Amino acid sequence: MWCCVDKDLADSWSMKEVIKRWHQLHQGTLLSQKYRRGRTLSKSEMISLEETVTIYRQRLYDISWLMRNLNEYIAREANKEDGCTGRFWEGRFKSQALLDESAILACMAYVDLNPIRAKMEATPETSKHTSIQTRINSLIKGEQPKELIRFVGNHRQNMPKGIAYSVIDYCELVDCTGRCIREDKGGHIEHHNNLILERIGLNSEQWLILTTEFEQHFHTAVGSRHMLQQFKQHTNHQRIRGMAKARVLLQQA
Repeated sequence: MWCCVDKDLADSWSMKEVIKRWHQLHQGTLLSQKYRRGRTLSKSEMISLEETVTIYRQRLYDISWLMRNLNEYIAREANKEDGCTGRFWEGRFKSQALLDESAILACMAYVDLNPIRAKMEATPETSKHTSIQTRINSLIKGEQPKELIRFVGNHRQNMPKGIAYSVIDYCELVDCTGRCIREDKGGHIEHHNNLILERIGLNSEQWLILTTEFEQHFHTAVGSRHMLQQFKQHTNHQRIRGMAKARVLLQQA
């Protein structure tokens, strides 16, 4: 799966909003419960609560805490079904930073096409538990799913938050890519189906490699060579693996 961390949005939440969101997941503390009920807190209690809310706010946009909550819930349900105890996943989760639009779209398509690559499904619209199936079902109704980040069309002034492409173009591209993968051939995406590829500057060969071998070629971060260089400086890494692959797979064709 991929998710978008919006730190600026989390930083804009009021104390009341942070506590409300945290209590949807956890019980909180006696002070946060007292504040939520509208009870008056003393000055020292408010200082203590503000320190706690600072921690809650950071955790609400922390991917590690998201995965911790998912793991705990899934493990409890699975253990209940199987009559056992223990962790659900054997190891710690892995994450990769998606640094530009090409990386985001390639990762989305790679995940959406998992059932087709595994020969579990024949088409995107029949691929259960994928975002592409949800998007297609909503598109039939002339909508976009509320639970997924929206496609908001071309870049323009006062751009709304979302993915800067057409949802129809994305669905057509995933469908066309799935056909290439399913037919087990070198793969050629027809000109009229590659509007997004033209705009992100990738050719069909690059795209097909990304959507079938994404996890094999990148590690800490995914993006163009220029974006990886910036990421390396920002995170103080001495070296970022995947520079050579970025030059081959994510350079403009």
